Amino acid sequence: MQSSFFKKIEGKTGVPMEDVFALANAIQYVDFQDEQQVRKIIRKVSKLANKPVSKELEEKIVASIMKDGKSLDLSKIQKML
Repeated sequence: MQSSFFKKIEGKTGVPMEDVFALANAIQYVDFQDEQQVRKIIRKVSKLANKPVSKELEEKIVASIMKDGKSLDLSKIQKML
């Protein structure tokens, strides 16, 4: 059952589940007060989603995350994109 669920996600997104799990694992250990780590995660997500992020947008996302500093609000980032 889980396998078919993951296959559906892969089919819709075009992203292998191994990559999604690797990203989720990386996000768990990110210090959201560290600007370089935040930028690295933003770039990973951009590459994984095959959605280029302009420097201006990256700055806005970094500023938003650094302002909160404790967690990554994916809905906020999704609205920015």
